[in-house]
Amino acid sequence: MEAERTNPYTFRLPKPNYLPHITNEPIVEEVFKPLDRPSELENAAYRNKAKRTMQELGITTPKGYDVSFHYNPEMERHHFGQTHPMKPWRLTLTKGLVTAYGMHYTMKNYTARAATYDELTSFHTSDYVDFLATVAPQPTPLDLDGTNSDLKFNLGGSDCPLFEGLYNYCSLSGGASLDAARKLCTKQSDIAIAWGGGLHHAKRSEASGFCYVNDIVIAILQLLRVHKRVLYIDIDVHHGDGVEEAFFSTDRVMTVSFHKYDPMNFFPGTGALEDNGPKSEHNPGAHHAINVPLNDGITDEQYKWLFENVISRCVEKFKPEAIVLQCGADSLAGDRLGKFNLLVQGHGSCVEYCKGLGLPMIIVGGGGYTPKNVARAWAYETAIATNNQSNVAATAEIPLHTPYRKNFEYDSVLLPSIEQILGDARQNRNTQKRLQEIIQHVTEQLRFVSAAPSVQCSIIPPDLGGIRDDVERRIKEEFDERNEEGRKDKEEGVGVPMEH
Repeated sequence: MEAERTNPYTFRLPKPNYLPHITNEPIVEEVFKPLDRPSELENAAYRNKAKRTMQELGITTPKGYDVSFHYNPEMERHHFGQTHPMKPWRLTLTKGLVTAYGMHYTMKNYTARAATYDELTSFHTSDYVDFLATVAPQPTPLDLDGTNSDLKFNLGGSDCPLFEGLYNYCSLSGGASLDAARKLCTKQSDIAIAWGGGLHHAKRSEASGFCYVNDIVIAILQLLRVHKRVLYIDIDVHHGDGVEEAFFSTDRVMTVSFHKYDPMNFFPGTGALEDNGPKSEHNPGAHHAINVPLNDGITDEQYKWLFENVISRCVEKFKPEAIVLQCGADSLAGDRLGKFNLLVQGHGSCVEYCKGLGLPMIIVGGGGYTPKNVARAWAYETAIATNNQSNVAATAEIPLHTPYRKNFEYDSVLLPSIEQILGDARQNRNTQKRLQEIIQHVTEQLRFVSAAPSVQCSIIPPDLGGIRDDVERRIKEEFDERNEEGRKDKEEGVGVPMEH
């Protein structure tokens, strides 16, 4: 057992991340009820309200760089199960909040297509993807008795249930992040946002921690076609084990994970401070996995200080050409699974710092199990990406026309206080001495990282999506021709900053 603990990828917790509540209530047969579609008149009224809000708050398109938003509303329609903490509906709330402020006018908006089989198998094994595509849904988890027996590829348990439309959901998540990566590679975007991605636990042939397809790895593989070095940063409350494992033996990707670490009680049990990649100095990936283990109750001030100190050292030594930032919102105060004291502002400060580095960046979602808080954070971080955070924060309340506004609670404010969320802050178990020790350890590890590894770039293999990009471009041109509302917005210069 002791030998297994030294390898962070053989040790697994004896119980899953989440066990469903045992309930005598009947299983809901019909998950989706037909919703009334708004009329054209209602849509027009909503657009006018969003434009007015944008103008009143001074929200404009960023100058000097382009931000793109990659999204497919079909992801919202999926449901993990009656008591499962993962709620794709949080994407609905996020989109509603972003559009209510009119921030969609400040970005290039793309409806991302689903990733193809070939694109998913650029990382995952064909056997695993075949199984995902063909396995029948299971109405109840197979491990209700507390055992994990007979779970092929770790699928079908309470962590990773087999729900209706599973393969479609995975493909849509992978497609959004892959589309974001392609826009960076072709320099069509400087910052690409895909809130439907960020599923960092999935392994090459194993589902884990609510994650089935590792869209992050697929996106980074795309970035590596053009960029010599990629820095992956993870601020989810859980360790980014799947991404770290995928790039364990390469010096072209450095992974940095900030997470709660309690190996016997908190999923996934990996990510100790001393886990820094392969132990052999002959392996190129040695010292390229940076882990920042934290205890319950960390505050905005501590997190910001620690993040900036660690990331600045990593950037200075590794010299990345692109960044992928995973913004799991389960590290926020009040999350159903996380136990930190982070507010939206502290979480967003990480996005602001990375944006200030001026490198091409993909921003993806991740965990987050209190939907109203997830939407607040991701909408505010969208504002940071478009340089509108001060304008959005200028008004305390969420716009009155925001869809599902009553679900936000806390008096419907965008940036609630710790008292509004928790009443009393959780006990902070992170001493300044311990945080200083983390900085010292990271600094020591980076001493062993060779100065920015050089990569010989010759002929780049043909991209699987090249032909599809041409098709998508033609489809977009045809859509733009038919989109009368979009044409009018461009003529009006909606969201374009005016010269005074």
